[in-house]
Amino acid sequence: MDAEKRHNTRVPFHTTITVRFPDKTFDRCETLDLSLKGVFVKGVTGPRTQGDMCELSLHLSGTSSDLSLNMKGEVVGVREDGVGLHFNEIDLDSFYHLKNILYYNSEDPDALENEFPDEAASPSID
Repeated sequence: MDAEKRHNTRVPFHTTITVRFPDKTFDRCETLDLSLKGVFVKGVTGPRTQGDMCELSLHLSGTSSDLSLNMKGEVVGVREDGVGLHFNEIDLDSFYHLKNILYYNSEDPDALENEFPDEAASPSID
């Protein structure tokens, strides 16, 4: 996806993610950056095209526990080294963890406030 079309701030964020397509699973791939509505994943290759639907598990490891953020998404950009994915569905707990990741990793957390939906509203990010 072209940077000009993006409406959400991307922050550098390196962790692992599992991407499950109907025909293939890419386990523990590397993320490069993350936004409220998407992620770039290195290592997802093969015949992927825009619009391919997938399920995602973003893995977070801490000193005392491990956590996975689960969401559904679709391919919005394809490069030789990976794919850009747009989040279509995310559960409430995963949404709040994602929001915190973005705040803590952004150079300007205050600028992110305008990108988040109203707290009282559903965390649907379509």
